[in-house]
Amino acid sequence: MPRAIAMVALGLVPASAHAHLVNTGLGPFYDGVSHFALTPEDILPALALALLAGMRGANAGRLTLFALPAAWFAGGLVGLALPTTSMTAALTATTVSFLVLGSLVAADARLRLKWIGGLAVAFGLVHGYFNGSAMAEARLGGLALVGIVLALCVTTTLAAALVVALRARWALIAVRVAGSWLAATGLLLVGWSLRAS
Repeated sequence: MPRAIAMVALGLVPASAHAHLVNTGLGPFYDGVSHFALTPEDILPALALALLAGMRGANAGRLTLFALPAAWFAGGLVGLALPTTSMTAALTATTVSFLVLGSLVAADARLRLKWIGGLAVAFGLVHGYFNGSAMAEARLGGLALVGIVLALCVTTTLAAALVVALRARWALIAVRVAGSWLAATGLLLVGWSLRAS
């Protein structure tokens, strides 16, 4: 009986494990798309930035639509060329993204267009760099980065356009509540990182 249990347990061990990137088996482009869609550290702050831009109007939404993916791609190229393996730096950047962007959405911050553009560029460069580093480690290359950037572009466009179109007061309050939940998630990440260190 113990031998049979050991054989079953051995049969359940996976042949390979992927710690960060999702391997769909459909190629690097779709691996990048699925990575963005299934990584809360990337998609949730990107949504928060899109919500913030949408709250500031169509011009801010358009600026974010172009600045964020371009900066993410540039940061990703740097990450592919000069990768890092520091998970502490990646966790810190993620935590700051959640806290800052979620708090700005919750506070309905009246930022000028240039500040929203600056946030989009800074956020895109940092997260793109860590995505590029992860792709360099997994040897996926630039095609996976293109998949991430296109998924980011679609997500940002849809979220910002949705918020720009909102007129009802209750709907705008719901957007601010979503921002507060994102900020709360950032606080949880801070606690988790402090406990881990």
